[in-house]
Amino acid sequence: MEDILLIEAVERYLRGELSPEEKAYFEKLRKETPEVDQLVVEHAIFLHQIESYGSTRDFKHQLHITHNELLDKSEINESSALEGGKLLRMWVKYKKVVAIAASIAGVTALFISALVTYFTPVNDKGALKALGRQIQAIKHNLNQQSIQINDIRSKVPQNERPVSGGTSFLIDGSGYLITNSHVIKGSSTIVVQNSNGQEFKAVIAFIDEAKDLAILRIEDEDYKSFVTLPYSIRKNNVDLGEQIFTLGYPRDEIVYNEGYLSAKTGFNNDSVTCQIAVSANPGNSGGPVLNKSGEVIGILSTAQQNAEGVVFAIKSKNIFTAVDGLKEADTTSKLKLPSVSAIKGMNRVQQIKKIEDCIFMVRTYSK
Repeated sequence: MEDILLIEAVERYLRGELSPEEKAYFEKLRKETPEVDQLVVEHAIFLHQIESYGSTRDFKHQLHITHNELLDKSEINESSALEGGKLLRMWVKYKKVVAIAASIAGVTALFISALVTYFTPVNDKGALKALGRQIQAIKHNLNQQSIQINDIRSKVPQNERPVSGGTSFLIDGSGYLITNSHVIKGSSTIVVQNSNGQEFKAVIAFIDEAKDLAILRIEDEDYKSFVTLPYSIRKNNVDLGEQIFTLGYPRDEIVYNEGYLSAKTGFNNDSVTCQIAVSANPGNSGGPVLNKSGEVIGILSTAQQNAEGVVFAIKSKNIFTAVDGLKEADTTSKLKLPSVSAIKGMNRVQQIKKIEDCIFMVRTYSK
């Protein structure tokens, strides 16, 4: 899906349909990302070939019309046309072959373009990780008008630029989500999206920057509350070596990873976080860390850049502290954390199917 959206953006760029702000952003992305620049060049060549074929086809069609008009006016006769019009006869005879050959050429061009992109050497893994976020930013920046996809109305604000993205998950079925504070930092508008692609507007209900936690509240008439949540939130610590798994949005679809608790404290013995051995990418921030019983034991927060698979998660007991802070600031809040896991004893596939609807992508925008 991201590839199709990127090609749409490239076509708009080549046709000069981007606004000055969009064009500047795209040209910056093209300059910083060789893969995108290569795609622009290849697509420009492909479109030129298509236009060239179309011009040739229209010319031959016009020749055919002119020939028929001359015949009708008796300015030429059929015998002279058959004797002298070799080009026309060849066109009539082989026009189906030409059409098939042109189609094959188009498909071949697309196939070669895909192969070149796939086998291009990757020099900077960090740049590739950033690319996913940049493509996502382009996607929502280029679709700021009111659009409908599968009868879902876009909540992306007009005239605002994308800031960042991440993951969040429900802690109360009425629409309360928790994520990292750094995910929504510097934002004026927050849009969350569920696993079905439906978007909802959300606001900040509580934030604790010291612990990198933020509680969001969905304020959108299209949102339908959950009666219960399938998982529970653990209040006490987990054991070293305990098996865990994560769900998050490093790209446009939800991604699953699994690992284990590798240290009870975080970076530099930080007691607020714990260390887990799991693969995590930009966009996973704010996602839940769960154990085999379907209990949330943490929230993905940061990764150690110079160590592969070393990720830190905020311990789940801090969610209770954040909720207490929210209730102190807003005495009308009736937020209630889930205390019983309904997926305990299920196999992992069944657990994920029950959980994924409660995990939301977060996208932030600024004026």
